[in-house]
Amino acid sequence: MNSRSPASSILLTIDVEDWFQVENFKQCLPFSSWAGCELRVEKNTHHILDLLDSINPTNSPKATFFVLGWIAQRLPHLVREIQNRGHEVASHGYYHRLCRKEPVEDLKRDLINSKKLLEDITGFPVYGYRAPSFSINHDILRMIEECRYLYDSSFNSFGLNKRYGQVELDSNSRNNIACKVSDTFYELPISNLRLGKYELPWGGGGYFRLIPLLLFKKGVQAILRRNGTYLFYLHPWEIDARQPVVSEAPMFYKFRHYANLNKTLYKLSSFIESFKDCNFFTCNQYLKRNSEHIL
Repeated sequence: MNSRSPASSILLTIDVEDWFQVENFKQCLPFSSWAGCELRVEKNTHHILDLLDSINPTNSPKATFFVLGWIAQRLPHLVREIQNRGHEVASHGYYHRLCRKEPVEDLKRDLINSKKLLEDITGFPVYGYRAPSFSINHDILRMIEECRYLYDSSFNSFGLNKRYGQVELDSNSRNNIACKVSDTFYELPISNLRLGKYELPWGGGGYFRLIPLLLFKKGVQAILRRNGTYLFYLHPWEIDARQPVVSEAPMFYKFRHYANLNKTLYKLSSFIESFKDCNFFTCNQYLKRNSEHIL
């Protein structure tokens, strides 16, 4: 991959939630059913942690883990393990509800409580937040800032998924991909591939599972040449081909959820290995290196 600058940066981000908490299954698996579902997230997260450690044992890639509060409360030792292995712990909210559908006071409580829970578990500040299904808008960004987060990483510019929120970011306030929203708050957008006037979903998740690996890597190369930084996301359940099947879910949702689960861990390993000459930073590390006025 010699066409990239050695200074190129990759931000690996993992949304720590389990198979039964995804938006596509909400009609079949409401919140009231979660306590009775099999927890598989711990084992899957450990597979990802072990993979990152195996890439380069002396200087392994570091990632940001956006942990769901519901998971953290039940598996605090997993949160501490993520922290102890040198990764960043950030918030994915508590209940995995779409932010734009939440009453203002409920969302504010979710933002505050999930942050405090993770800080109490790790003993370290939590700087970042990611909205479930990238469901943000300008008012929500302001609320995230008011709840004392340093950055959000929820903006996904792919416009064909109606759950994703759309915001206008000032291109003049960008430093690589970091967008300065205010003097004390930043947005780190999901990386997509721009072809002419079109934005193609290239940030990870189901698109990573569906797009052939060689083509996916070529797209990432193009993003790095354009922006110098690529931000990737994945969920632990996406490496778990043995998870329960929600047979009553609509066919399209099942396809999106279960496609190529048996290949994801290998693809992730190959992807990271192919870009090992890049700098792998946590989101907070990246902001400290690329933005002014960060302590």
